[in-house]
Amino acid sequence: MSAEHSHGPSRRAVLVGAATVAAAAAMPAFAQVEGSVRNNISSFRMLDWQPYFSNLAKGAILVDTTSRALHFWSEDQSTYKLYPTSVPLSDELTRRGRTEIIKKVVGPEWRPTPSMKERNPDWPDYIGPGPDNPLGTRAMWLSWTYYRIHGTHDTRKIGRKSSNGCIGMYNEHVEELFDLAQVGTQVLLI
Repeated sequence: MSAEHSHGPSRRAVLVGAATVAAAAAMPAFAQVEGSVRNNISSFRMLDWQPYFSNLAKGAILVDTTSRALHFWSEDQSTYKLYPTSVPLSDELTRRGRTEIIKKVVGPEWRPTPSMKERNPDWPDYIGPGPDNPLGTRAMWLSWTYYRIHGTHDTRKIGRKSSNGCIGMYNEHVEELFDLAQVGTQVLLI
């Protein structure tokens, strides 16, 4: 070993160490911890759109309720996005199948559905736009009554089974998706 390499770590050791630190920083906080898996674990992997859609007319959104991930493909295939989501608390609240975006709202208002009020009678009847709104900064209505893809101010919900039927996203992610998706974008929940 030359004298130049004996007074500190080698370039390779520095690069391997930096890569290890970067990989650790990039790992989600909800990964496996000491042999136990937390409730909000997500397995993120890129998917191809062809097994799920016959075309990409107006773009396509795939929501995988098992991995708790939302995939978006643009119509021209130039954009692919993968986002973590919250999903419904139970199978009874989960709707699966094909739908589409029928309305987009910046600063949405929120009203609980009749079944939400039945389960939670103490909930307010209305919450206007702002930091207390359960729909966050943006909401996209699906063709199914009461179902939305929306943001949330409560970031603890992302990656978990925590919604009453909707698909929740970090506000910064739903804002990006809101700009990419359009009324008529096809949506598939699996």
